[in-house]
Amino acid sequence: MASTLTEEQFQCSICLYSFKNPVSIPCGHNFCLECIKRYWDVAHKSECPLCKESFRSRPELRVNWALKEITEKFHSLLKEMPGFKPVPPKRPIIPLQPHRSEEEKGSNKIKTQIKKTQEQYQQMIQTRIRKTEEIKQSMELSKRNKEREIQASVQAATMMVSAIERNQTLLIKEIEQKQEVAEKRAEELLKEISQEIIELQKRRSELHLLEHIENPVQLQQNFLRLNAPMSVKHWADVRVQSDSYVGTVRRTFSKLVDICQELEKKLCAEEVNKMNKYAVDVTLDPATAAGWVVLSPDNKKVSMSYQQWRNPLPDDPRRFNSCVAVLGKQSFTSGKRYWVVQVGDKRDWDLGVARESINRKGAITVRPDNGYWAICRRSGGSLCACAGPAVSLHLKEIPQKVGIFLDYDEGSVSFYNTEAKTHIYTYSGLTFTEPLYPYFNPCIHDTGKNTAQLVICPIEAGITADTSAR
Repeated sequence: MASTLTEEQFQCSICLYSFKNPVSIPCGHNFCLECIKRYWDVAHKSECPLCKESFRSRPELRVNWALKEITEKFHSLLKEMPGFKPVPPKRPIIPLQPHRSEEEKGSNKIKTQIKKTQEQYQQMIQTRIRKTEEIKQSMELSKRNKEREIQASVQAATMMVSAIERNQTLLIKEIEQKQEVAEKRAEELLKEISQEIIELQKRRSELHLLEHIENPVQLQQNFLRLNAPMSVKHWADVRVQSDSYVGTVRRTFSKLVDICQELEKKLCAEEVNKMNKYAVDVTLDPATAAGWVVLSPDNKKVSMSYQQWRNPLPDDPRRFNSCVAVLGKQSFTSGKRYWVVQVGDKRDWDLGVARESINRKGAITVRPDNGYWAICRRSGGSLCACAGPAVSLHLKEIPQKVGIFLDYDEGSVSFYNTEAKTHIYTYSGLTFTEPLYPYFNPCIHDTGKNTAQLVICPIEAGITADTSAR
């Protein structure tokens, strides 16, 4: 056997080592199972490394157990022969590694996993470095905003102090003027009274002298003269005022309150005007709309319809299934955003923002710990902040249009009467950690009293929409 068979006949032509799990391919040539697999993987085609015969599809490989057994027996006999020397390996057909031990394979697998883990850690480090820079930039922005707010507050306080000092001067002047008028009036009254007293005393003295006149005619004439009516006041009806300026302080304070309210309104109007530069073009998301909610074709208006409920919508994890609600299509994860919604004379509605992870199935309670920051109106009454518990908002007038201003980085959601340019309510000191969406609820019809739509107002002329929202 040793004279007819050579060691090369039992070697793989790819790795040039003895067959390990030999397989035969359709052209008849034999190779190690792993070697031919790797060869085809590297070559990206199924062909014989020796005769180059190509196969339409990669052949199914099975271990040739007979060749494997013969190879093992041949090497056993060959090693027993005296003077046995293995044939030195030749250059392999393709540069493949020789058969590796299971330990080597496991080690390389771990090294590959180590490299992959290192890359993951590097990505995590880079993410955190970027977030660190983002936080630093946010803090710088916060500081600049703080300085602007402090400056604005100083200006407002200066204006108020100036108004108070101005009015205090006017108040003192008014009080002094009224006191002067009162004193002058008192002097006139005292002078008039003094003159009447002198006249009365004179007549009384003359009457006393009449008692000594004996001539009846002369007595009668003098008495008629002295008893003639005098031009005197009815002093019992004359009101002596010592409090002509009482109430001046109260009235002036009332004026100051009015001034402060006007100042607040002015500052609020300026704030609302500034927010316009953060205007975002909000549209409604049909995928979130409850089954009885109707959206306009342009997704800018929403109302409730019982008819719509008869036409079931496709089930979607994003869709509200019980609450008459819908979310905006845009989500916000940073910066400032502002949009305006016309509520008109609707008796019932909710407006605000909601986080992405809110529960949208079954009964829903709108409040911050459930992921909602909103205000509402119920039964045509006053507005409330849905703060859990609700906070009644005592406003001079019910808004027809409501502006919603979100400052994601500062953690606040504010509401404004955009027509009156007055502040309604602010949720502050918040920390947002996920995307936020505009939230709308037109509420039920209330026997036909609440059928009007909620309408997203177009962005004012000259204002460029913020398109950075997702």
